[in-house]
Amino acid sequence: MKRRTAQWILTPVLAAALAFAPFVGASPTVHAATPQVAATQTPISVYVDGKRLALTQAPYESAGSTLVPMKAIFNALHVTNIVWEQSSKTLIARKDRLTITMQVGSKSAIVNGKTYKLNAPVTVRNGTTFIPLRFVGETLGANVLWDAKARKVTITSQEAQFAALQKQWEQERASHLKTTAQIVQENDEKIVMITTDFGLGSGVVIGENEILTNYHVMDGATKATALTVDQETFEVAGVVASSEKNDLAIIRTKKPLNIEPVDLNWDYDFEKGDSVIAIGSPLGVQNTASDGIISNITFDGSVEYIQFSAPIDHGSSGGGLFNQYGELIGITSAGYDDTNADLNFAVSIYHIAELLDEYDAHPDAKPAFLPSKLPATLKGASMEEIKAVMDKYFSSIQTSYETAALTNWTVKRDEKGWFVFEAKIDPTFYLVYGEQTSHQLGTWALNTGYELKRMLPGETIQMTINFEQTVEFEPRGYKQEEVTALGDNKWRVAFPVIEYQAKTTPLLKVRSS
Repeated sequence: MKRRTAQWILTPVLAAALAFAPFVGASPTVHAATPQVAATQTPISVYVDGKRLALTQAPYESAGSTLVPMKAIFNALHVTNIVWEQSSKTLIARKDRLTITMQVGSKSAIVNGKTYKLNAPVTVRNGTTFIPLRFVGETLGANVLWDAKARKVTITSQEAQFAALQKQWEQERASHLKTTAQIVQENDEKIVMITTDFGLGSGVVIGENEILTNYHVMDGATKATALTVDQETFEVAGVVASSEKNDLAIIRTKKPLNIEPVDLNWDYDFEKGDSVIAIGSPLGVQNTASDGIISNITFDGSVEYIQFSAPIDHGSSGGGLFNQYGELIGITSAGYDDTNADLNFAVSIYHIAELLDEYDAHPDAKPAFLPSKLPATLKGASMEEIKAVMDKYFSSIQTSYETAALTNWTVKRDEKGWFVFEAKIDPTFYLVYGEQTSHQLGTWALNTGYELKRMLPGETIQMTINFEQTVEFEPRGYKQEEVTALGDNKWRVAFPVIEYQAKTTPLLKVRSS
């Protein structure tokens, strides 16, 4: 599958690899670039990361090596774990994954279990331990340079090298920043509107025939099409890779899209406060672009989500979330309704990469629509068997606020031959979120009714979801038939929240309060 990436994005990875490459991979014999002996020598000076190293005793030369006081150079190179074994006069220094062992008077050193020859041994002078400068510095990943004329040793620590490379990379990245208009112009044609027999969503072109979208956009679908911004329709052959946990799916079209795929942000270098652009089809308004910032980076279990402020709505699911360089960093998946806070979420590029790896491992996967979790039919099933299906698959309603539990399912056939389904909704959920989620409850009812009609073809269906609450006072403001006196100063309030009925064409009524 053809996949585009920006050329500069590998720079920090390469930089990190170079910056943290230890000296210990070099030849076991270590030579120091030390000065030739002159008639009159000036003292050797040592500079670490641009600052002159303060030494209690002056460095000296021995057998072609420069030796310096141990504590000063280790502190300058950020080595804090130092052990001195007095009995054997052995020095053990540890930093990250490196362990350096040297003994006074020995012309060898051990680094992570491997022995290296030294030109000059560790010595003790006037109570100060001296160690070979170049060997220690390069073993710790530092860059060591000798200026013979100035008799000056310049050391750039591993940390300083990495910081310089990081700064260089950031400057390089900054040169590729794009305006919102440029990002939209580059990616608009790469976002499609997906229509299934269940609803609308969005998708992002990632290959010749491949589109990335949300799992829930394709869940339950038996057919789908992708509509480009140029109004060209492509029939979807099916899903070729998916992750229900991460809410991602890759679908394949029956014919090539002839659209360049999006650039992917393989650096994962986004952070809170970064600018982002979302492109999708909210409420069926195709390829709507909006901008905002990354508000937070959150987790739901093991799934990483990018919370962002760019406005989206129903139909935006499966759309693209792009960074300031025009690279895809997430797939828009969810948001909170009825709020001015723009609390929207996208599945992170981390999980996109996981799914792409899975697909790359099976590029010849046969496209197929996601298998339904529901039975193919309930025709001929007993009422107990149908009730078991309702208990298993229809025990809750997922909304953008909370999940509404459904309990006490009953199934019967009435005197007129109708299939009658009833359940109770969590009263606390309804009291708190009933008004805000009324349209989501209605959508759930229509989808559930669709499945019941599919499993019970030719039958007339009635489904009622009831609110029921017992209180210790006589309620006011309800219809007479909605309040029942139970005795002992208790009353029950009960009324239908969702009333659905259908044979071919459905009727629906949702009570919001």
